[in-house]
Amino acid sequence: MEQTLQSSVAGRRRADLRAWLVVAAAAAIWLIAYRGIMPLADWLTFGLLGLAPGSRLGESVAFFLYDVPKILLLLSGMIFAISTARSFFGPERTRALLGGKREGVGNVAAAGLGVLTPFCSCSAVPLFIGFVEAGIPLGVTFSFLIAAPMVNEVALVMLFGMFGWRVALLYLVAGLSVAIVAGIVIGRLKLERYVEEFVWQIKGGGGAVAAARPTWSDRFTLAWRATREIVGKVWLFVVIGIAVGAAIHGYVPEEALAGILGRGAWWSVPVAVALGVPLYSGAAGMIPVVQALIAKGAALGTALAFMMAVVALSLPELIILRRVLKPRLLAVFVGVVATGIIAIGYLFNLVL
Repeated sequence: MEQTLQSSVAGRRRADLRAWLVVAAAAAIWLIAYRGIMPLADWLTFGLLGLAPGSRLGESVAFFLYDVPKILLLLSGMIFAISTARSFFGPERTRALLGGKREGVGNVAAAGLGVLTPFCSCSAVPLFIGFVEAGIPLGVTFSFLIAAPMVNEVALVMLFGMFGWRVALLYLVAGLSVAIVAGIVIGRLKLERYVEEFVWQIKGGGGAVAAARPTWSDRFTLAWRATREIVGKVWLFVVIGIAVGAAIHGYVPEEALAGILGRGAWWSVPVAVALGVPLYSGAAGMIPVVQALIAKGAALGTALAFMMAVVALSLPELIILRRVLKPRLLAVFVGVVATGIIAIGYLFNLVL
């Protein structure tokens, strides 16, 4: 029996070592590919295709051929890393970490976990019900639900790749601030009576069964599957977003965008948020558009406010949340978050 156990432990260690070697080799290949994107894009655009440097078509094609592989590489690498870290935090543990936290501390913890455990709009209802069932305060729940789609690895990686670490860091701080403050405001308003009655009637089913601790090989396998699944779902949005951004980059007149979303127009931020609310897109599709808008003269804060509204207040998510929220609470949610985004937009325009 003891010999069998030792053999099993040795086998797990060998599997972990092989997994680490594969990941290290993949990281080296990733780095080589990332460094070769720009010269390859220039050669394809101006060499193979023979387009003229500085021309509208040439600049649009070069933008597209450079950004598509760059963003997909950044996205794949970051999702793999985040998914590996996320293997230590399941949904049950997430709810356990947030349960019993008092107001303020709970909102900060919830927003932080929302960054580490991002979920899409389709998860809004089961997450909301699960949090309420676990006894997590309503305001804390909303801090998580706001931060999860708004400040995720897709947004941060793409912002870092396109605008640098300062803008990515400011967006992280801004998004967390909106999620925390909005959650506190909603919690203080005591709006629990505007949650649909059936949510409060749902009871938990049994205790969680402790699972065996996964090996590094298990974690890397799950991370690879998550990477393939997520990239498989968003790659088309990335390509479409970059294509739109490339068209804006090459063809849209600077004067038109500067007039609508420019720094001098005081009304541009609320208009951008109002335009963003009914639209639906993930950050993967929006950030290339934001980059092109900024390149054409749009103010950074206005463009980012537009993106935050699209990502955090998407129409599908609002429709899904209506299943568990009565209209008054849903309206408060939209109003509080939109106000926070508008304030962040003005702040970005002021300091950048």
